[in-house]
Amino acid sequence: MRTASSLTRVLAAPVTVALALPLAACGTGGSGSGDATITVAYQKFGNFTQADELFKNVKADYEEANPGITVELVPIEAAQNDYFTKLALMNRSPATAPDVMYEDTYMIKSDVEAGYLLPLDDYLAEWDEWDQFVDSAKQAGLGDDGRTYGVPMGTDTRGLWFNKDVLAEAGLPADWAPSSWDDILEAARAIKQSDPDVIPFNMYSGKPMGEASVMQGFEMLLYGTGDTLYEDGRWVLGSQGFVDSLEFIETVFSEGLAPTPQQALDTNIGNTVQAEWLPDGKVGIALDGSWLPGNWLESGVAPWPEWSEKIGTAAMPTQNGAAPGAVSMSGGWTLAVGAGTEVPDEAFEFVATALNRENSLWFDVANSQIAVRTDVAEDPEYTESNPTTGFFTDLVDVTHFRPATSDYPQVSNAIMVAMESVMTGQQTPEEAAAVYDETVAGIVGDEHTTQG
Repeated sequence: MRTASSLTRVLAAPVTVALALPLAACGTGGSGSGDATITVAYQKFGNFTQADELFKNVKADYEEANPGITVELVPIEAAQNDYFTKLALMNRSPATAPDVMYEDTYMIKSDVEAGYLLPLDDYLAEWDEWDQFVDSAKQAGLGDDGRTYGVPMGTDTRGLWFNKDVLAEAGLPADWAPSSWDDILEAARAIKQSDPDVIPFNMYSGKPMGEASVMQGFEMLLYGTGDTLYEDGRWVLGSQGFVDSLEFIETVFSEGLAPTPQQALDTNIGNTVQAEWLPDGKVGIALDGSWLPGNWLESGVAPWPEWSEKIGTAAMPTQNGAAPGAVSMSGGWTLAVGAGTEVPDEAFEFVATALNRENSLWFDVANSQIAVRTDVAEDPEYTESNPTTGFFTDLVDVTHFRPATSDYPQVSNAIMVAMESVMTGQQTPEEAAAVYDETVAGIVGDEHTTQG
């Protein structure tokens, strides 16, 4: 494992180098006309500040290397759903649409359909670093037309994090490894009995946490049942796995094994879990992402030198232990160029500079991302930076991806509603699933659905 001094050197600041692409004289009226401003919009919220630091450093070096170009950073301080809303509002007006934007992979196809993103294929064909990106990561940036609209920054997987001290007090082993949902519930009940002041189990649920609720909450359950959201070009309705997943949510909230609904519906709960509850032993088990250690590194927002000794990891099991025995979900963020940019050459050069080898290495280490560049994945600075890197990388073998369709964001919102109605006791799992089925049919049309 890397020493503290060497890790500090790696994380001190992103490294930027000028991109070896021809840069025309640029201008606000279009590439090649003089001075220009590149606007870069991205999410800056809670504990996730690594992108902000990356872009600040890229801005400084980019402007130094390209006199006459000003990079204007537009950090959007908002939770995930609000970030998407604010970014969409910016994109609706040429006066506010950014030249470069921080784009979640699951939003790419809907944003392409809305006309917000510029295809990058011609630029990528000339970029000698594009062949370092793995093919599966490249797929995440594709639109329905097969063209590429986003360059991946990294990817992730999801699993169970647990505080070893909390589990030990409940009589559970330091190498706890559940093989079914029942094992998770039994462990949560043991934690509750041993210390009623500790939240036994956290999973995100409801609308305030947005896609975090759907992807690393609900879908981690659903894909563990053997069912799916989308199959052969149709949305699956009437799924027993969908109901079973809602029943699990009902159980953990109704038995007091999860945060209270008031706590769970706080938009800051993600930051609280990562920076406070897990380190302070206020939560026993958390279903969360591979990026958590980024908060706990010396350069993170909540440094915790002992985290690797105090925290354990386990794969999220399938519902009843059926093959392959574990489940995960993968996503990630990209950098994209706005369709209406007047300086496309300069905007792409900013993207390519931000995601060159050196900056990708810095970002993946600082943000505990799974590398999507082969040269970064093989670098000792990356492989030795985090003792959980190997564990979460191995989960790629059992991972799933969200349906890559333009209507997925609307379907995702319907799942949030179903989760929230069950966790708050407003509907039974069966009732919430029925409402979901009706809502999805209304969004996509009956001809685009199938019965599970």
